[in-house]
Amino acid sequence: MSSSYFSRLSPVPGFPSYTGPYKVGSVDVEIPVADLHSPSPAPGDLETIQYRIFYPCEPTAKGKSVSWIPSPQRAHISAYSRFAGAGSALAEFISFFPRIFHYISIPVNENAPLLIPTTSNSRWPVMIFSHGLAGNRNTYSHVVGTIASHGVIVVAPEHRDGSTPISYILEVPTNGKNEKSVAKSARRTVDYVKLSHIASKDVEDGRNEQLKIRLWELGLAYDSLLKIDEGKTPRNLDGMAASLSMFKDQMDVHTPGKISFAGHSFGGATITQFVKSTFYAPEATQAPKSYQPVFSPFLDSSLVKQITPNTPVILLDIWCLPVRAQSTRWLWNKPFPCYARDGPGGSALLAVESQAFFKWRVHLKATKRLLSNDPSSATSSQKPASEPNFYYATTAAHLSQSDFGILFPWLVKKFFAVEEPIRIIKLNVRAVLQVLRGQGIEVSKTSAADMELEGEQKAVEQDELIFGTKQDIRGWNYLSTNVDDMDDVDFETSGQSSETSSVSDMNKEPKEAVMENEVWAEA
Repeated sequence: MSSSYFSRLSPVPGFPSYTGPYKVGSVDVEIPVADLHSPSPAPGDLETIQYRIFYPCEPTAKGKSVSWIPSPQRAHISAYSRFAGAGSALAEFISFFPRIFHYISIPVNENAPLLIPTTSNSRWPVMIFSHGLAGNRNTYSHVVGTIASHGVIVVAPEHRDGSTPISYILEVPTNGKNEKSVAKSARRTVDYVKLSHIASKDVEDGRNEQLKIRLWELGLAYDSLLKIDEGKTPRNLDGMAASLSMFKDQMDVHTPGKISFAGHSFGGATITQFVKSTFYAPEATQAPKSYQPVFSPFLDSSLVKQITPNTPVILLDIWCLPVRAQSTRWLWNKPFPCYARDGPGGSALLAVESQAFFKWRVHLKATKRLLSNDPSSATSSQKPASEPNFYYATTAAHLSQSDFGILFPWLVKKFFAVEEPIRIIKLNVRAVLQVLRGQGIEVSKTSAADMELEGEQKAVEQDELIFGTKQDIRGWNYLSTNVDDMDDVDFETSGQSSETSSVSDMNKEPKEAVMENEVWAEA
């Protein structure tokens, strides 16, 4: 009797194998801020940044897997349980598995040797992925691990802005102490900050404060990648981690426009503000006095050169409220860099909605505006040739792009009517890989199995089907940025943001208890 049969009988939730041709390694990273050069002024007193790297590793690597619940596990589960008190359905969800969470593992090889790049320039492409509310550096392990299995180094930061149920900051060694001597108990916590999801001045201010931390962390993560690649390796306070020196001269992080930026929900809002704030930084002096930037990169920083019109931007179920604050409205009115005069247009931009967000009409209209070449206009100004890659997946809930749908399929089916959670992830990854290919970033082929091709079909270098407009793929629906067909939705009343102006439409908001919590309602 096969081991796979016994794994199906196991009460411990598990992940399927990654579908790319490469085995995946992972290393946990926590770097002192003092070891890095911030490309922008610091918004607070955080001592470290933290992220997990998913990367193609040697095929013979035999490292142990990684616990999905970070250490200390009991404290993290307790924090999630407190977070779950926001709604009865999710509280029941958490309580279903009081101890099983401890044994869930991510199918990567911890600290495994990096595979020598197989690309033409002998460097692996790099992606930075920002998590949503209640996420952490492990919460999107399957989508980012699958991307890594196709030949991408993916960096998944853990934001210390109060958007994670709990996060820990290690003590930075002083007086000649080695980082391996720092006790795991020598750390401080960052607890979850509860803010309303209804727009108000206080909510906008609170979200902007979180964005200031998030964007600053992304800037530091970027700087750390430059240093690691150059061999100026900063300290990693995780003393059990592999040496970061194995990434020296292996990452394509110096060529402008080659790093891709992705995020889910609040992470999508984070990536939006990060990319646009950086690209339009030279124009910020021309902004009205009402503009209060959440990120102000130094104009002579390499980051400003890195973000170009060709930079791939990937937004999974982006949450628009944080990017529509009155204080940053000048930035909202600016299109994504891909629409610059010398840019490729929407081909460098991918947005994938869940069916839940697709049905949230007032939010969908805001999303269409954001993705268009003129977000300031209330009517469609998009030219067909510059439409972004914009889709929604049928039967997908807001949490479907995270790990929760895969780990607990019958629960998410019961509460959120989610079907085929593994397939939803595959569709998202196919789209991500294709948008990278479109910008000249080398990734592996998409397999015939992932493309759902029958017979003896071969893997394809260009998955053109995923960006079709005629619903050629079951449950994969093309969207345009045309807002002219949504005249019944008015989100500019009295100058309010889209999330509060239409009470009748907001009453139609999806009634789902979402682990990331951006769309929360009692079940």
